[in-house]
Amino acid sequence: MAAPCRTRTLQVVDTEFSADAVEWCPVEGWHSILACGTYHLRPPAATDARGSNGACDRTGRLYLYHYNEEQPYIPLTEIQRIDTAAILDIKWCHVPVAEHPMVGIANSTGAVEFCHLTGSEKNSCMLEPCFRVDLGAQRLALSLDWSTGREQCGCPLRVISSDSEGKLNLFSVDESAPSVHVLNQWEAHKFEAWIAAFNYWDTDIVYSGGDDSLLKGWDTRCSPETPVFTSRRHSMGVCSIQCSPHRENLLATGSYDEHVLLWDTRNMKQPLADTHVEGGVWRLKWHPTCDFVLLAACMQSGFKILDCRGSMAENMEECIILSSYVLHNSLAYGADWSRLCPRDSLTAAQDSAGACQSSEELLGRSEQGDERLNLQVQNLKIMYESPTATFDVILDEESEGPALPLKAERAPKLSGDPDLVRGADLKGSLDLAGGPDRGEHAESASSSGLGAKRPKGMGLDGSGDSARSPDSPKEMSIVATCSFYDNILHVWKWEMSLVSPSETSGTTSPSERTAESSH
Repeated sequence: MAAPCRTRTLQVVDTEFSADAVEWCPVEGWHSILACGTYHLRPPAATDARGSNGACDRTGRLYLYHYNEEQPYIPLTEIQRIDTAAILDIKWCHVPVAEHPMVGIANSTGAVEFCHLTGSEKNSCMLEPCFRVDLGAQRLALSLDWSTGREQCGCPLRVISSDSEGKLNLFSVDESAPSVHVLNQWEAHKFEAWIAAFNYWDTDIVYSGGDDSLLKGWDTRCSPETPVFTSRRHSMGVCSIQCSPHRENLLATGSYDEHVLLWDTRNMKQPLADTHVEGGVWRLKWHPTCDFVLLAACMQSGFKILDCRGSMAENMEECIILSSYVLHNSLAYGADWSRLCPRDSLTAAQDSAGACQSSEELLGRSEQGDERLNLQVQNLKIMYESPTATFDVILDEESEGPALPLKAERAPKLSGDPDLVRGADLKGSLDLAGGPDRGEHAESASSSGLGAKRPKGMGLDGSGDSARSPDSPKEMSIVATCSFYDNILHVWKWEMSLVSPSETSGTTSPSERTAESSH
């Protein structure tokens, strides 16, 4: 029997521009703070005074929110907004820097900016610029990661960043100043280096993924010209990597090839598991406390939560998809787990308060009494240029009907914008949620899957299963996600019921592992 899971929308927020990065603050005492970054590409005027095409203008905004569970109807409150260059990634340092939380921001000007969180009150704190590193001209900073993923203090603070020129950039942060110093910069990939990440258990090791479909490992103590390993297991651009903060030697990677791979870093020749998630995997986030739960932002197919226990303990060839939070006419990009401990199941009054920020958002009730958020949307004509935030979206505001499933069109390359996608690399990135193979999901909804057989011998704490009563506590988490095209930040709750071994006996087929139901 499957372990039931469900998702519930708590709040949606209009971000005005396309939202592509979201992070809860991991620093103890500041878990209620959420940062969200947006990206907007303004097409140039047709011609300038000399008759030549102008350059595109990338702009964005950084939002800071406070989450208050005492306000169930609108738990998320905006406390700051900063107009800035377009944002491609946001990462908080896991420990305080000079006694304050610090966030790193990768932007479209080719810079990584660092801001301190100041103020003592959670609902009135502010981000203040601290310092920045310019990676180089004519490039985009695409990602960054801190070396503090295991939340360890006393170790040298380092940051690894990747850019659109295929380079990796290694910094050290001096807490005493505070200040930042460039340690090294090297060419890692022939095309865009979409992602860079630390091995949290050995921070001299970093990983990178690029548009050349390669996954690489690097020892920063050695010559950067030679990677420790190069994997060609992914068939398209590698755009997400995260090392497990709970289990040494466990690494998750994702790609435009729509597959999430789990690796034992001691053997990078063959992955432990290969899971098809039906969408390009832009971000991966391990759960902050449950070592087997993995959140994936799967672009065309929404957000998915994976159970990796079988792959870690029983050598299952694929992970179980526990839940899906499905979006339509948008691409799933940013995703993160909150470290807040949510209360037990929401009351009916709280459920009805999936607060909307716009009068156009409608609430409906399903036959089971669960709430469903139905967003009224406009027709979108999507001109695809690249899988970073270089999308040009034209809203057909004259249309009165809901958005119809559309297949993305390949637009002419905009002048001044780097060619971020090539030839066959477009496969898996062009067909949006409304593509021909997804027409049966035309309605806008959130959905949750029913998890399947719970692998034996593996509990939440890594120990063997023990008998559990039907009243066993649920695993509950708050999740923040954001998406392109609809300009929406979503905050939702995920619940997983824990079942006893007797309820999980028997075998399950791959189709049974991924059963989805709308709520």
